[in-house]
Order: sequence, then structure tokens, then C-alpha cells
Amino acid sequence: MYAIIQIAGKQFKVKPGMVLNVPTLDVEPGKKVNVERVLAYSDGKSLEVGTPELTNVDIDGTVVAHGRAKKIIVFKKKRRKGYQKKQGHRQGFTQIKVEGIAPAKPAAKKKVVKADAEVKATKPAAKKATAAKKPAAKKTPAAKKPAAKKAAAKPAAKKADKGE
Repeated sequence: MYAIIQIAGKQFKVKPGMVLNVPTLDVEPGKKVNVERVLAYSDGKSLEVGTPELTNVDIDGTVVAHGRAKKIIVFKKKRRKGYQKKQGHRQGFTQIKVEGIAPAKPAAKKKVVKADAEVKATKPAAKKATAAKKPAAKKTPAAKKPAAKKAAAKPAAKKADKGE
């Protein structure tokens, strides 16, 4: 069983019991984290892919610690110019332990479908009532204007170019 999730713009493949480092989150160590963006879920038999995300899968985790990754050296140099620049950078991260991956209850989804069906049923009736009040005005095509002659414009342009 695994899932593909998105946290802070990055995607991770997670399994239950796995500890992963994600970009720094503003959550204290020991607190629970619920991942909202689940892109794909597999139970070992079938793969379910979201468009763009799945709403029927819950992933629970706990923040273990915060830290900073190994230092990365950024070195810039332009040869024969006497230019050298050395910088270092340590990216912060949050360690999360994935405690469980479970399909959510489908009962909540059925209620949403009924609400959408009621809204769709009322909207067309409202449109028909407003259409009956206002008669449609007929549009007549605009009259075409005669095209300007191109031959008359060219000699004038040539005289302007010669300086006359």
C-alpha cells in the first residue's frame, strides 16, 4: 500500500510507517498532520489516480522534528576576469512519520452529489423565466465599407522616402 502526496509544492511517495523529510512546515514537533493533497493511491491490487487529486483517501502523520540539511556549496567563477564568489546554503526541513493511509468514508460524498443535483435542477428553470421576459433582438449585418485603393498610397510613400 502506498500513496503519492504533494506537500509544499513537492511530491512524495509514502508508505505507512515511513519517515520523510519535507520542506519546513509551521507545525510543532509531536503534533498531528493531515495531508490534504493526495494525487494517487494504491492498495496493492489497483491504482487510483486523482484528477487532479483524490478526496476519498486520508493520510495521517506526526511531526517528528525540524532540522537543516547538509550544506550545499554554490561557487561562481568567470575565468580570466578575476571574479570568484563562494556561498553556502542549508535548506530547512520537517521530518514527518506517516502513521496511516486509509480510504475515507464515502457517505460524505453522496450528500455532496445530492446538493449538486438540486442546484442543477433549479438553475435551468431560472434561466427560462428570464428568457421569457426579454424578447431576443435581431441583429442585422453591418454594411460593408468599400476598400481603399492601395495603388494611390504607394506613390505618395515613395515621394516621402526620396525627400521630395
